[in-house]
Amino acid sequence: MIDLSSLQNQNANTIEKELAWLQQLWLLRGRITFELSESEESFEKLLPPDISDDHSAYSALISQFKMNFHERIVLLLALIPHIKPAFLDMLQIKNQNYDLPFTEFGGIKGEKHKGMIPTGETAMFILGGTSLNRRFNLLYLFEHDHFFTVKNILRIESSIPGEPMLSGALRIAKEYQVKLTTSKNFTPNFDGEFPAKRIQTKQEWSDLIVNDSVLEGIAEIKNWLKFGTRLKDDFKFGRRIKPGFKVLFTGPPGTGKTMTASLLGKTCNMEVYRVDLSMIVSKFIGETEKNLARVFDQATDKNWILFFDEADALFGKRSQTSDSHDRYANQEVSFLLQRIEDFDGLVILCSNFKNNIDEAFFRRFQLVVNFSIPDNSQRLALWQTALHGEFKYDTQVDLEDLSEKHELTAAEIINVLRYCLLKSLERNDNTVSNTDLKNGIKIEKMKEGKIL
Repeated sequence: MIDLSSLQNQNANTIEKELAWLQQLWLLRGRITFELSESEESFEKLLPPDISDDHSAYSALISQFKMNFHERIVLLLALIPHIKPAFLDMLQIKNQNYDLPFTEFGGIKGEKHKGMIPTGETAMFILGGTSLNRRFNLLYLFEHDHFFTVKNILRIESSIPGEPMLSGALRIAKEYQVKLTTSKNFTPNFDGEFPAKRIQTKQEWSDLIVNDSVLEGIAEIKNWLKFGTRLKDDFKFGRRIKPGFKVLFTGPPGTGKTMTASLLGKTCNMEVYRVDLSMIVSKFIGETEKNLARVFDQATDKNWILFFDEADALFGKRSQTSDSHDRYANQEVSFLLQRIEDFDGLVILCSNFKNNIDEAFFRRFQLVVNFSIPDNSQRLALWQTALHGEFKYDTQVDLEDLSEKHELTAAEIINVLRYCLLKSLERNDNTVSNTDLKNGIKIEKMKEGKIL
């Protein structure tokens, strides 16, 4: 077992060395820029500390990516607001000529955070000073193909349109913030900035009762999860196919779509994250791209299954673009489609009604799986397998008759039985009666406005 307290101590020791080095660099940069008492060569000679023998997550990350002088400074700057914010008070020093903070220092104030948050400009000044050539040579640190971005370690936050790119805040990913400090296992939380929630299930494949067509679709997905990476990497044909595997689940609520996604994750040892597209579009209109981007950025190289529920909210049929809401929606669809196509993993989009999805989007999917309301035999199997353990049906209950008369989904059958078992416990017995079943079914039908 990993001793977290020991690892945290190692992380702290390594970071203290890096901070002492950065402090020296900052003072030296000031002497080079403002006092002209040092040369640029002296800056490059101030080498980083040797942490190769440190047994910390911080030193391991630097070693993993073979980080150079510049990369180590950028990583440390992005982490500082979370571990030692007072260190950046130096960014608030004022230029006496204008009684304003030095523009070249960069840095921004947070909404609640009283200290400074470093920007791309902060890194540029420390590493490049006022030399345009050095600044140009340092831009590689923030390009899309740099491992900082590719591995979602850190990024420059998008600046306001029209403002310099380097004016954006340096943001370290929450995952790496945790990894480099406490080293605890990180699971992202559902909130306004990360509109996805991990879903899990205690059920097994034997609990999923669906038709043969759905089972064939599930088998195809399992096949891709097992062999997809090999097909892409080991054979020439892999160059002809797009990354990842995109699936559309359609069918009424309660027919097993979410359960199937959860079971795929469970049996393949993969985390499944559910995104409710209707919530994002209605609540974050105009910011959908930003919120969805965080989901895909987090999922990079994580071997996650992404499950987008209520896909109708973005992929529904549209007649024409008539107002600002439609224009936003079209932008959001384009953005989501592009991120889905670029995602090198399993993406499942879910819709309750296949006919609601614009036909133009169907070609984007490698597979469409249509879940349907269970037929008589499937409903009978659901009634028979759903109840086990200490509870049993009354001898007067005719499950075949029940299955034939009442067209219910798997979720509705579970709801009926939940009602019945609570009634059974209220009576202090373990029997599901005909009366309770009838009342439970009535409640389910009333939800949909149906009357028995």
